[in-house]
Amino acid sequence: MIDVVALGELLIDFAPKSVNENGYPVLSANPGGAPGNFLAALNKYGCTTAMIGKVGDDMFGRLLIRTLQGAGIGTGGIIVDPGQFTTLAFVSLDESGNRDFSFARKPGADTCLTPDEVDGGLIAGARVFHFGTLSLTDEPAASATKKAVKLAKENGLLVSLDPNLRKPLWKTEDAAKAAIEWSLRQADIVKISDEEIAFLWGLSPEEGAEKLLSEYGVSLAYVTLGPKGCYAVNRSHRITVNSPSGIKVVDTTGAGDIFGGSAMSRFLKTNKSPADLTAEDITSIVRFACTAASLSTQKHGGITSVPEMDEVLSRMD
Repeated sequence: MIDVVALGELLIDFAPKSVNENGYPVLSANPGGAPGNFLAALNKYGCTTAMIGKVGDDMFGRLLIRTLQGAGIGTGGIIVDPGQFTTLAFVSLDESGNRDFSFARKPGADTCLTPDEVDGGLIAGARVFHFGTLSLTDEPAASATKKAVKLAKENGLLVSLDPNLRKPLWKTEDAAKAAIEWSLRQADIVKISDEEIAFLWGLSPEEGAEKLLSEYGVSLAYVTLGPKGCYAVNRSHRITVNSPSGIKVVDTTGAGDIFGGSAMSRFLKTNKSPADLTAEDITSIVRFACTAASLSTQKHGGITSVPEMDEVLSRMD
């Protein structure tokens, strides 16, 4: 049985490396896409995974598949489409390493995944199904995502969600809110940022977490607080964990995804349901995830920046 199957975007992140004599950025291409980053962390920390998605039959699409295979992620559910280009994202970084995105995705291959191309057998053979809302921005990928979620629930999988809000990819903010609201109602485990909670409801992290439990049926919520750490809740416990100090941030791209994958890896090792996690369980899960995500910001990229297990454990000690 596969531990986690994820559906969503695979893309290339072009991050600034330097500036040429005319002031234009010199870009470095890095493999990315939130679900791929999420799965890379899971594989790094001992879980088995597979990806469902679509790339173009081009240089970057082939590179992405090889990168996932090198990370141990199953690629049998990835469609190679000769009629579309692999999606590209252009990342700008401020002095603190925080990023902003521009996308070449009109369309990109990831938005062209059809419901018929979703590998139902791959989903049925997993413990957890994970998705984000970027696969809901356009058809036919939106319908493919909804089909995959339906299959996951019919087969008794836990459903994991990271909203991963990227406003430029939505036609309107109301459309983004509606898609995120639908997604939250499907999920058992949610990784959401304090900024996303503010966008949706204008609430504090603590208020947003309670809303997820009481109104959306979520069983376990991680509310990430940027460099401050994470506030995590299930039905019985409320936990705050600080991120490690002294991290020299280079690039925050993928840090939230790496947090999510790292947390999922530790959760699966408990062999408990989300509701049965003790305060000690949640604290241990979140400490590991905060440390892994923080260490990842010392390198560029997402998939390639997941720190080694020994490095995470050493920093925790």
